Amino acid sequence: MAANFLIHPPGPRKQRVFRLHTNIDGWSDEELRRRYRFGQHGINFIGDVIRNDLERATKRNSALSVQNQVMITLRYLASGSFLQVVGDTLGFDKSTVSRTVKRVTEALVARADTFIKWPDATAKSTIKTGFYRMAGFPNVIGCIDGTHVRIQAPSHDENSFVNRKGFHSINVQAVCDHEGKLTNINASWPGSVHDSHIFRTSQIRTYLEEEENGLFENGVLLGDSGYACRPFLLTPYANPQNEPEEKYNQAHARTRSEIERTFGRLKRRFHVLHSEIRMKPDRACRIIIACAVLHNIAINLGEPEDEDEVEEDQPQMPAFQGPQDGRGVRDYVKQHYFS
Repeated sequence: MAANFLIHPPGPRKQRVFRLHTNIDGWSDEELRRRYRFGQHGINFIGDVIRNDLERATKRNSALSVQNQVMITLRYLASGSFLQVVGDTLGFDKSTVSRTVKRVTEALVARADTFIKWPDATAKSTIKTGFYRMAGFPNVIGCIDGTHVRIQAPSHDENSFVNRKGFHSINVQAVCDHEGKLTNINASWPGSVHDSHIFRTSQIRTYLEEEENGLFENGVLLGDSGYACRPFLLTPYANPQNEPEEKYNQAHARTRSEIERTFGRLKRRFHVLHSEIRMKPDRACRIIIACAVLHNIAINLGEPEDEDEVEEDQPQMPAFQGPQDGRGVRDYVKQHYFS
């Protein structure tokens, strides 16, 4: 016998409700920073910067506001959660979160040159003084290093993204100043590529070598022993033989540690960089750049950490007249500053 089914007539269609849980009114700055890494002023500032890219000519009541789009993206970057989880938490469909994150990320990347800038002459002087106060290392305009950002295994050219630690990643090269602000970043290389190759083929290396003429007086970068010692990129002595070389290495390490602290702050602020970016490599690279832009914006908007201290001026030393090679410059610094 066939089963009998009771068929009910269809009722009225349920009205769709949009749960805009990203309204910041009534939230304290502390609560906002815990969830989005920015207070109300910072969220509004970011929205104003990319507003022209996010506002859409539509009369739909369901259109997301600029503030909503910014906060959805900030929540994803800050938490590192799955897009589905972010959507469930904030009351949006996964597809909406995905489109929003992509749109906001692209807008931030388009403004990278505005917020990640190589220092001009005035800024270089300030940076040199800031680094010198750390450990007495002269003429430093930046510290350079690479860090790996984990990504999901890509479907194309998978092996090239496996780094020396055995997981899939993007190898990110960055330069920071004495305040931890990023002045240059390259997030376009797979994890298997060595730091030294990224630098050797980078625009910043060409600029320092040609535009700055590779002169010590124009400023140098500090890098670890994975880089080749150059007139514009100083590395530590592999096997220090005397006290000056030991002092040089100690000052070098104390100064260069700023880039390690910067990477740590960047990944703690945006946990998506600390966990895993579950996107294709090209989108992962743009997520990294967007986080770098937001990192610098956060520093620009942040309150001073300490009261201003009296700056210690660098001593006036004779100009370097020796051979323009990395070891010659390194020996000059050792002799005049650490002997």
